[in-house]
Amino acid sequence: MSVPAVEHHVGPWTVDDVLALPEDTHHRIELLGGALLLTPHPDVPHQRASSRLAVLLNTAIEACAAPFEVLTAINLLVPDGLLIPDLVVADANAAATADPSLRACDVLVAIEVTTPSTRVADTVLKSAMYAAVGIPHYWRLELDPAPRLHLGHPEDGAYVDRIVQAGESSALTDPFPPRPQPRSAAPVVQGHRRRA
Repeated sequence: MSVPAVEHHVGPWTVDDVLALPEDTHHRIELLGGALLLTPHPDVPHQRASSRLAVLLNTAIEACAAPFEVLTAINLLVPDGLLIPDLVVADANAAATADPSLRACDVLVAIEVTTPSTRVADTVLKSAMYAAVGIPHYWRLELDPAPRLHLGHPEDGAYVDRIVQAGESSALTDPFPPRPQPRSAAPVVQGHRRRA
């Protein structure tokens, strides 16, 4: 595993320091509490799952004409650093004017595709950070041993999950505003079993 070769001054990293780094083709570089968090770029199964979920979310957003946009791997500013969620559902107007980062207050849903190398960061660190900054929904898509989607909503300062297992479907009624439509048009999230 390679790491970016950069020189850095003594002391904690800042958002500006991270944004000034050269592009790293092997890692995502995030910032938590002045420390860098490096994770490998997503592999093919991760990318396939993320892309399929983005399509489902875009379909749901379009079906209810909600003023949101699905974005992948954006820089998300939080009070204690900079995170890069796999997907976000963001305010469309804020996304249209954001450069180079989006603020947490403009995000409705933060989504991480959890792999063995990101499980602790996604389940503990990012969950706590997203809850602390008030992101209304935090979803985690776990791929192993079988896909399952954790649909988290805040309760008493932490996320409480509703889990959709592989093979199950779940109609999306929240966070997107309901709108009368034919039953057959209701968007669903459905898990698929992963081949061994």
